Amino acid sequence: MRALIVDDSRAMRAVIGKMVSEMGVTTTFAANGRDAIDQLNALGKPDFALVDWNMPEMNGFEFLVAVRADPRYADLPLVMVTTETEMSQVVKALEHGANEYVMKPFTADILRDKLDMLGLVPAV
Repeated sequence: MRALIVDDSRAMRAVIGKMVSEMGVTTTFAANGRDAIDQLNALGKPDFALVDWNMPEMNGFEFLVAVRADPRYADLPLVMVTTETEMSQVVKALEHGANEYVMKPFTADILRDKLDMLGLVPAV
């Protein structure tokens, strides 16, 4: 199983990467939405993507909209992993195709539970 982790913070990419790699998931990283689109085009569709909202160049919401508009990735499971805690932002992301929403800070158990709800936790 392979995940694309999209976050402008190198530290958050490392933390999230460690969490999902301990679940048996291989990771690819992107520092913003534009970089993530490049990763998708170069490497193909991962099993899921974990996406921050607030990033330079192309933010997570813009990435979400772009991915949902592309038939190649329209069914890619997307989980927003962000500090955006306003209910209007949560609703906006879900209405535009996010499959789940994780608010920072979070634990590995919370992330695992969200992925499990989507059927994305690999058998160990």
